[in-house]
Amino acid sequence: MNKPGKTAARCVVLLSGGLDSAVCLAQALHDGFEAHAISFDYGQRHKTELLAAARIAKALGAASQTTIGIDLRAIGGSALTSDIEVPKDREESAMSAEIPITYVPARNLVLLSLASGLAEVRGASALYIGVNALDYSGYPDCRPEFIASFSATAALATKAGVEGRPLEIRAPLIAMSKAQIIRHGVSLGVDFSLTHSCYDPIGELACGRCDSCKLRRGGFEAAGVPDTTRYASTSPKRERGA
Repeated sequence: MNKPGKTAARCVVLLSGGLDSAVCLAQALHDGFEAHAISFDYGQRHKTELLAAARIAKALGAASQTTIGIDLRAIGGSALTSDIEVPKDREESAMSAEIPITYVPARNLVLLSLASGLAEVRGASALYIGVNALDYSGYPDCRPEFIASFSATAALATKAGVEGRPLEIRAPLIAMSKAQIIRHGVSLGVDFSLTHSCYDPIGELACGRCDSCKLRRGGFEAAGVPDTTRYASTSPKRERGA
């Protein structure tokens, strides 16, 4: 932690409003940083997560929160940014067997680039992102190889990097299971009732059936932590003819 009277180093934290990003912000603050959150309104169908991001930033004590609008619906190709149906009631083995339709093309590449710009303007030395490669390995932009590659690229593409002050990309949750992330969040004082994970919410309720809901619920069960999420469905629906 920082000594009294000492100015804290600054960091930028990608804050989606979900469980992982909330723990990431809490970790950054625990590490002694003055944390500046950045959120994105990219045309996602689960826009409710932006309200959650604002709640989390305030509750945890982020120094600021910046929300940037970028219309990834213009690109399409994802169930999160188009009218493609969100997959429901899948087993975890099926979720990670292939790149799922909820993958948003190059999303983390785009968002990390914009966050790196904010980090340079803020004079931040680190950038936190809550990607995870263990529970949901289907996303190519959540892998350690991508984070390492982007870190090298950012060092070449920014004034700070060229001047010998490269931005450190931190992904503290990348090798944790969902249960481990939840337990770690509890130890850091995260109030998970403020977070939102559902890909296809029904009003203010999480659907309870999408991949994200199932991973969240399973994580709480495995962690032995009460899940206060309000689900519209608590059990998967049987497919017609099943």
